[in-house]
Amino acid sequence: METKRIENFIWEIPPDQKPGMKVPARIVASEALMKQMDEGVINQISNVACLPGIREYAWCMPDGHWGYGFPIGGVAAFDMRSGVISPGGIGFDINCGVRLIRTDLTAAELKPHIKELVNALFQIIPAGVGKSGFVNLNRAEFDNVITNGAEWCHKNGYAWDSDLDRIEQRGHLTGADPDAVSDKAINRGIDQIGTLGSGNHYLEIQTVRFDDECDREIAGLLGIKSEGQIMIMVHCGSRGFGHQIGTDYLQSFGAAMKKYGIVTNDRELACAPINSPEGKSYYGAMCCAANAAFANRQVITNGIRSGFARLLGKKAEDLGMELVYDVAHNIAKIETYNINGKSVELLVHRKGATRAFGPRNPNLSPGFQSTGQPVLVGGSMQTGSFLLVGTKKAEELTFGSTLHGAGRVMSRGAARRKVRGNDLQHEMEKGGIYVRTASFSGLAEEAGFAYKDISEVVNVVHQLGISKKVARLLPLANIKG
Repeated sequence: METKRIENFIWEIPPDQKPGMKVPARIVASEALMKQMDEGVINQISNVACLPGIREYAWCMPDGHWGYGFPIGGVAAFDMRSGVISPGGIGFDINCGVRLIRTDLTAAELKPHIKELVNALFQIIPAGVGKSGFVNLNRAEFDNVITNGAEWCHKNGYAWDSDLDRIEQRGHLTGADPDAVSDKAINRGIDQIGTLGSGNHYLEIQTVRFDDECDREIAGLLGIKSEGQIMIMVHCGSRGFGHQIGTDYLQSFGAAMKKYGIVTNDRELACAPINSPEGKSYYGAMCCAANAAFANRQVITNGIRSGFARLLGKKAEDLGMELVYDVAHNIAKIETYNINGKSVELLVHRKGATRAFGPRNPNLSPGFQSTGQPVLVGGSMQTGSFLLVGTKKAEELTFGSTLHGAGRVMSRGAARRKVRGNDLQHEMEKGGIYVRTASFSGLAEEAGFAYKDISEVVNVVHQLGISKKVARLLPLANIKG
């Protein structure tokens, strides 16, 4: 298909390139990243542009790569009256997200304790496939968790008073419907609150560095005061609970598509009208999984705080272990945008993409009105991550959306064939990054060479103006599922 560069960092696939495209498909990328973009992204994002009720454009961010249904990095907004909801546009790990915790510690202060601390955290926070957590819940209490998310954590002693305002939508999506969730999904999720999981999920101890383009004033407002400051980043989601919900509804949506006469170019884009009984049911179940993920990251935060306090002999409050922010990047949300001078309510799908609202957005907590929404960009465990903030341009151009990470350039299998996990662990430790892992094969899958250059993908969104650089976060230690 013909792909045209229409301005710096924006490439467009016109609707005449594929039968059924209702809007153009757009890819955010530098010329180098565009050459690196796999063909699956081109095919998938143009298929997204064919879905009923899609508005304006189907977008893919610079970290984009082939996924299930939507490309990872895909963003699409659907009219609430005529549009659809698609599990393939949200992902199996519903509300997979990133959380950043600040501290008053410096790298110099923490380095003598780093191995002991990581080993302690590895025991406190279960990591790996199928691991169970330490929060014991009955069915009624789990229904409470998946209905109320981080608010449940606050009421039950797992969250500080200040935490909720620093979580996207206060860690609680309204509209959750436990009755829309299968018993199989409940059984998979009920004992996994407070667990890290596997795949690309991690807990990382990081140190701050400011690049030339970083906005140090905004950094200060977000609690990031100086280079060398210690931060903790957590990347995980709804675990087997969200995966089962995605599986259940992908299977049931085949019949719904026949019922409503919907045809897609890809069976992985199975969908249902937003306002149909099937669509409403999936949305209610998705909100349950999102709330479970918010609660999961909050309980993990409680474990991190207790681990630091125990090892360093100070209260977590005295260590300044405040939450900076928590963002979702596999989710669909009802949001309002101005299109052609009219206020329109849309269901925005973000799969491997992050919400990036700018300053003075009424949906942000008071503390972020002057800064814009923090955007947490997880990179590879060898190259580091970034803290950005959202902008008004993102709201105007990309439905308030930006990238979520570095983006893979190599399959997991290819990465495993290129390096052994234990060799990678030794290599990283020689380079000053201490790693504990639940699986050496899983560690090999996450080698730095399997990902795009995090600096380049971040530079693209910064220069386009849909996000602004605040700080770079370099790894000191990593716990890998």
